[in-house]
Amino acid sequence: MTQPLALVIDDEPDICELLSLTLGRMDIRTETAMDVSSAKSFLQSRSFDLCLTDMRLPDGDGLELVEWMQLNAPSVPVAVITAHGNVETAVQALKLGAFDFISKPLDLNYLRSIVENALKVDRNTGQKRSQLLGDSTPMRELRDMVDKVARSQAPVHISGESGTGKELVARLIHDSGPRAEGPFVPVNCGAIPAELMESEFFGHRKGSFTGAVSNKMGLVQSADGGTLFLDEIADLPLAMQVKLLRVIQEKTVRPVGASGEEPANARILSATHKNLGTMVSAGEFREDLYYRINVIELSVPALRDRGEDIPALAKYILGKLSATAVLDDSAFRALAGYSFPGNVRELENLLERAVTLCGSGSISDSDLNLRREIRIEDSPANFTSTDLDNQVEAVQRQAIVEALEKTRYNKTAAAKLLGLSFRQLRYRIKKLQIE
Repeated sequence: MTQPLALVIDDEPDICELLSLTLGRMDIRTETAMDVSSAKSFLQSRSFDLCLTDMRLPDGDGLELVEWMQLNAPSVPVAVITAHGNVETAVQALKLGAFDFISKPLDLNYLRSIVENALKVDRNTGQKRSQLLGDSTPMRELRDMVDKVARSQAPVHISGESGTGKELVARLIHDSGPRAEGPFVPVNCGAIPAELMESEFFGHRKGSFTGAVSNKMGLVQSADGGTLFLDEIADLPLAMQVKLLRVIQEKTVRPVGASGEEPANARILSATHKNLGTMVSAGEFREDLYYRINVIELSVPALRDRGEDIPALAKYILGKLSATAVLDDSAFRALAGYSFPGNVRELENLLERAVTLCGSGSISDSDLNLRREIRIEDSPANFTSTDLDNQVEAVQRQAIVEALEKTRYNKTAAAKLLGLSFRQLRYRIKKLQIE
């Protein structure tokens, strides 16, 4: 088997020597470059399995190199070496496409962990993507983003309505990345009592409080080498948000009653159906934590925004239920005309109920027992649901146009003004045919 080859970029000979010796003990060959220009020349002429670069170089900086590599050497995982405590620069590097970062003074054990993960980057990427069903534009874009973020170690925040499948997306990111062999630890932040939260997350030492009869490992430590998925992170109390921020920034954790810190090597994924940006503005969520967990944002589309995927989803769910029953034309029409406020989870529930009631044969629209749509035809105004849909779209169109005009057609700024992700805004502009 060919030895992996790493490119080390630093203008300090001692750092280059230390990194080369460390990688050599891991049976990894190295080439060294002292500046950005030499590094680009190496990357254009040789095939590397890994790149480690300092942030400050004589003719540029590591951020410039990371950005350049995304276009010119996209298959090479790059980790950056930052000054101690320079969290903003590290986050910026991750947003530009860096695989991970390590702070000076170098922690060689953590460096080895980064290198091992980097060499696994391409092993699992894309293998599980077929679990995200649907050929609609939003789903194709989501699958592409999952493939991209799976390569990185950057924190990812997954937004979307309840029932859209945010945990499925988190599991796919884990399964498709270099940590796939490690644990995936999902945590519902809203289900843990506030008084037990610190012990549950960070563990405790025997005798640290009444009832602590033995040492206990926390959820963060149990995700070591894998992924910690913080579902409904918006429900974390402010005091706990401060402690979680320290864990993410310092990559260490202190169990309750412990005298020292312990390493915490888990990738952080989070999700919520709430608008964290609005909560930050209201003082209900810490701004520094928001920017730390939201390095990369993925938006999972609502089912009503990808209606063309409903037939494929329905057939898949029926197959998972081992059902002999099939949907007839009236059932497909009913599903196509329904808004699914509960999203994919509601589709699963109503099909399971229909199979139970129907047994075998064909499932018709009457077997589905869909929630009654609001029809204002029942009111004196004799208003139809179609009219209501048209009015909703008109309001959305007006709000988007006004936001674009206020921001001089800067879509990124307009999305922020509307409380949407850039991807959500782009999808609505296309759907509403806004020029």
